[in-house]
Amino acid sequence: MPSASAVNFSQNLYLNSLQLIREISGLDLSSMLCCWWTMGMNATKSPNAPEETIYLIGASTLQNSLLAGCIQNEVGLTCLPDNDISCLTRKGDGIDPESLVLLDCQGKNGKQILAELKSFKNNNSSKYRVVLFNVDDDLGNEEEYVWEGVQGLFYLQDPIEHFLKGIRTLLRGELWLSRTVLSKCIRHGNLGLGPSEAKKAVLTKRQAEILALVAVGHSNEEIAQKLYISAHTVKTHLYTIFKKINVPNRMQASLWAAKNL
Repeated sequence: MPSASAVNFSQNLYLNSLQLIREISGLDLSSMLCCWWTMGMNATKSPNAPEETIYLIGASTLQNSLLAGCIQNEVGLTCLPDNDISCLTRKGDGIDPESLVLLDCQGKNGKQILAELKSFKNNNSSKYRVVLFNVDDDLGNEEEYVWEGVQGLFYLQDPIEHFLKGIRTLLRGELWLSRTVLSKCIRHGNLGLGPSEAKKAVLTKRQAEILALVAVGHSNEEIAQKLYISAHTVKTHLYTIFKKINVPNRMQASLWAAKNL
């Protein structure tokens, strides 16, 4: 049985999403559902998902369909809902390495979330940017999720406006984590790379320059402007850097930089 807060969040998100999408599209409920059904059918038929795609992994509910439609309308990128995380493994190299993957945590406890993250990390080589939503406000230990590669956290009581703002921030290459979670990650920074691993990671001058800018909080677009290169080139460098220093996200890369640059 879902908790009362989970039920309230689902109802609030449903109503907020419904109202927002009605205002944007001017459609009534039956027309909206017809459009989403058609969108889902088209997504199923397409053999290759677009590179710039957001993946929403969770139960096949009206709530998640509404949320995917809301994200797509507000952000301007394709958002594909799927109830099976293995869909990403099937798509393979056709996915942008920095694609957002939104994992629905409704009804899951901390151990279940960590087990799912570890499995996802092992099967997908940490190449996607993982975001958790519908996280229980009282779950705790969020820093453990960050160390498994999570770059954003959205809670059960978060309003839809807050959620969309966070998605836009994540798409700019930034993190969406509370100060409390970031502080815990910094305090537990000794869980990261040891000295022996750091010595093995040899970065080029350009890679070190980009990593230093990441460590002080610059987004991909800001780094691109400062170094007179494209944002795509920055993403490519970061993908290589993360592999070299064996970290899954910007937070751990920043901690590594603080210790080793």
